[in-house]
Amino acid sequence: MSSLGMRLREERVRLGFSQTELGDIAGITKNTQMLYESEKRSPKADYLSALHAVGVNTHYVLTGNRSISSNVKPVDLSEGLTPIPMYDIEAAAGAGRSFEGEPVQTVLQFPKSELAEQGLDPAQIVGVKVRGDSMLGTLDDGDWVLVNRGNRDPKQEGVFLLLVSGERRIKRVQRLAGGALYLISDNELYQPEMIKPQDMGDVEILGRCEIRIGRVV
Repeated sequence: MSSLGMRLREERVRLGFSQTELGDIAGITKNTQMLYESEKRSPKADYLSALHAVGVNTHYVLTGNRSISSNVKPVDLSEGLTPIPMYDIEAAAGAGRSFEGEPVQTVLQFPKSELAEQGLDPAQIVGVKVRGDSMLGTLDDGDWVLVNRGNRDPKQEGVFLLLVSGERRIKRVQRLAGGALYLISDNELYQPEMIKPQDMGDVEILGRCEIRIGRVV
């Protein structure tokens, strides 16, 4: 029979997390994650709760049984909620890399019904921390914004997360006749930027910015 540490590693691999990524989600170091998987230290309840929120079968990890007895009603710690991984836009690096390969700064829970009302698929949503003042007034430095990766076509003007020459940026985007893109900063101190059709190979639209999370001032 497999050990708790082996089952924990099995679930981590099943979900595609590295030891560092799963540790970041649960608020522990990679070294502590390694100690848990080697059974040199026992995981705590808050750690298991954080893992449960991102899909780890904690019942299996603890008991070795994937199914729960029919006469036991499971307690769903995330009932009605969906975990959204939150990334720091400056920490995210590497041209063309997907967010799945980036370190998760934290995980926040959002009501599934509220996202559905906005027409958002939780599986396509990531959170990004805004850096800089180029979108001041719309998105301020330190705000979080939920990005819909399922909407990458600026048919109508909107605020998008883009990868421009390997750098992630948040800009208001307009698609112009002929296929060019017009990148606009809401802070008037910054000049608009034109991306010509022949330069589109250096640009990738990663998703539309949908919901701002920031301070009320």
